[in-house]
Amino acid sequence: MKKKVVVGLSGGVDSSVAAWLLKEQGYDVIGVTMQIWQDEPELIQEENGGCCGLSAVDDARRVAQILDIPYYVMNFKKEFKANVMDYFVDEYLHGRTPNPCIACNRYVKWESLLQRSLAIGADYIATGHYARVEQLPNGRYAIKNSVTAEKDQTYALYNLTQEQLEHTLMPVGNYSKDQIREMAEKIGLQVANKPDSQDICFVPDGDYASFIEENADAPIRQGNFVTPDGKILGKHKGIIHYTVGQRKGLGLALGYPAFVLEIRPETDEVVIGTYEESLTYTLRANELNFMSVEDITEPIRVFAKIRYNHKGAWCTVEKTGEDEIICTFDEPIRAVTPGQAVVLYDGEYVLGGGTIL
Repeated sequence: MKKKVVVGLSGGVDSSVAAWLLKEQGYDVIGVTMQIWQDEPELIQEENGGCCGLSAVDDARRVAQILDIPYYVMNFKKEFKANVMDYFVDEYLHGRTPNPCIACNRYVKWESLLQRSLAIGADYIATGHYARVEQLPNGRYAIKNSVTAEKDQTYALYNLTQEQLEHTLMPVGNYSKDQIREMAEKIGLQVANKPDSQDICFVPDGDYASFIEENADAPIRQGNFVTPDGKILGKHKGIIHYTVGQRKGLGLALGYPAFVLEIRPETDEVVIGTYEESLTYTLRANELNFMSVEDITEPIRVFAKIRYNHKGAWCTVEKTGEDEIICTFDEPIRAVTPGQAVVLYDGEYVLGGGTIL
């Protein structure tokens, strides 16, 4: 009996080739596009493209026809709005910088898609992520770096649970992007040269602040830029326009490069300081998820990333509570941003991670 796998088809090249690879490997493959966009005008969806516009459905359906696999569209609008869009707005209103892709991966692409796939008799779900899933000698499952460093997508996957990983296949992680595009051309997929989706899919124009204003319950208040010791430097447009570590677009002429050090939602203050003041050796995180190990019981040295495009840095990590860690870095790091994830690596494997406090 062939094992059955549901592949999340976005209409893009990576997931399309993932489906082809799995079919070649002898799996019984079903293509599914997750309908997560809300009811917006068609024009926006067409322009947006990305991973979830209407054009994605057309592209994915064509791919399924070429590969000769069954294809369905599943509606996850409700889950996406609750776990991704509402969370995104709420985090900004609380002075934090959310990571919607991490939330979408954990709660929509995995939690919801996996439950629905298992319910229709599938053994696995699969995606086009540049990462690999392996079972370690200790019996646990972990995400492993893809073979190509420049497309590595492990950072946004640290939050997956053991049960989710046990039912996950990621065939694309063994190849480079160029190899994947070559395969797509060889099989005759029209998406071979489709550009990669960028930015946040539900804010296609990149104007986060307008999106938040439209979806917030109350108007966004202005406030003051202040120094760490409380001196007022000027007025700002509202805390949702800023993120810790930001330097550009502050509209302040202070005679030195100014950085956002902290955002204080209770007083609507944005704290501004120098480059030196933006550096730190430590960070705290909670909402932990451990992957390659069940837990950490003593301080360990790991390689950590504090944002998606961070090249990473060495630190010592230790538990400071049931659901809290402190990471102490060898060298000072800049722009430790509350709300973003810190992801810990043990060699090529994701050890775990959490949300920066």
